[in-house]
Amino acid sequence: MDDAISEFNLVTPVLPDSVATEAMIGRAVTQHVRGRVSAVAGESVEIEGMTAPLGAICELQSQDGVISRSRVIGFRGVKPILAPLERLNALSAGDSVRLVDTTLKLRVGPSLCGRVIDAFGQPVDGKPLPKDLQIVDAEREPPHSMERPAIDAPLQTGIRAIDAMLTCGQGQRLGIFAGSGVGKSTLLGMLARGSDADRIVIGMVGERGREVQEFLERALGEVGFARSVVVVATSDRPAAQRVAAAWTATAIAEAFRDQGENVLLLIDSVTRFAMAQRELGLAAGEPPTTRGYPPSVFNLLPRLVERAGRTDRGSITAFYSVLVEGDDQNEPIADTLRGLLDGHIVLSRDLAAGAHWPPIDVLQSLSRLQPHLVAPHDLKVAAAARQHLAEYRRHADLISIGAYRQGSDPKVDAAIAMRDPLNMFLQQEASQITPLPDSNRMLAQLIGTQAVNSSVNGGVSAQAAGVDSMVDSSPGVVTT
Repeated sequence: MDDAISEFNLVTPVLPDSVATEAMIGRAVTQHVRGRVSAVAGESVEIEGMTAPLGAICELQSQDGVISRSRVIGFRGVKPILAPLERLNALSAGDSVRLVDTTLKLRVGPSLCGRVIDAFGQPVDGKPLPKDLQIVDAEREPPHSMERPAIDAPLQTGIRAIDAMLTCGQGQRLGIFAGSGVGKSTLLGMLARGSDADRIVIGMVGERGREVQEFLERALGEVGFARSVVVVATSDRPAAQRVAAAWTATAIAEAFRDQGENVLLLIDSVTRFAMAQRELGLAAGEPPTTRGYPPSVFNLLPRLVERAGRTDRGSITAFYSVLVEGDDQNEPIADTLRGLLDGHIVLSRDLAAGAHWPPIDVLQSLSRLQPHLVAPHDLKVAAAARQHLAEYRRHADLISIGAYRQGSDPKVDAAIAMRDPLNMFLQQEASQITPLPDSNRMLAQLIGTQAVNSSVNGGVSAQAAGVDSMVDSSPGVVTT
């Protein structure tokens, strides 16, 4: 009997959550609600003759029969204002409007891995959707604060600078802060390939169309793509679709988490999500506040990031890339997210200019949960490495002009001797994956065996050779 079952490869179906299904049925539209287009101004459509709740999905049918979807983003008096989810074609006053649903619905499931979909959950890779998917809401309430267990298990990223110096936990939420062209996409690809998460969900919000295929082939790779779901809304898509892409990616991650899996969620970038919401808010008549962002932007950001995290069933570890304007780490979106997240990873343009990859500025970065995730010895090793890096940065000007004399300060002498070895440890090729235990072991050997030699140059050369030997010969370093 067992042989027969295995021969036919029977799989026990996963039943949908009864509470979620009941709530979905209760919100379903059970009657035809129709109206007509009253006015079109820019990227907003005003309708009359019907009403619809905020966030509802409507269909607009032009006179030539083309149907496009829109979303209710506000009201002008009693008239709903819609934001197009798709490009409007030949729309005119009096065209028909129909209420489709009160929320955006998606079809999700494990068989969605290895696929590229749009903000509506529809495939964009030319293949049909699998038959075994379940319907879920794109937007749902975050888990209650009392339903979130403590984060106590580390998540391997495969990146030495993160695993050893900025250890991340399963269910933690971190931001990757960087200016344009510093290497955010490459770092996200390294995270996807090196992570030990069960599933990966990637939301590409507002990216250039050229970068999508390039990210899939070069940054993500065949191995990473096989266990990933990629949600795409490129920069030429309407603002409402770019906003919906972030919700869609989060909803897919939530569905995997509810099935008891540990999920890695990568959103690139949350800044473009905020910019898209700024367009919608201004179109709905909101007043611009900080740097032109309306209040709704700062209301949506916590709703987005709070949906990630750990529950009794599983976890969503989320990395949100933040595109800082003009490399200003204190601009409004970056400053708001830094207060909402459980840590931040800062990418330095100066390190990137010096071919230091990945260009993670360890001293400016922080994982708030690291003290609860690593052994006391590993925490002390990471702290000692930080002290060496900080000491060298503090005296970098004197050292560079030759004004510092060896022997004046033992801490500075040790920092000088450790600078090159630590930089070699923190640098890593994009194709390399280092398991978390090996990262901790390598850093412990580096810090524990270092001694300040009488000749600083000799000490650096000897230690640098040791680091090269450790990286090249370590059994845990995998090249993909």
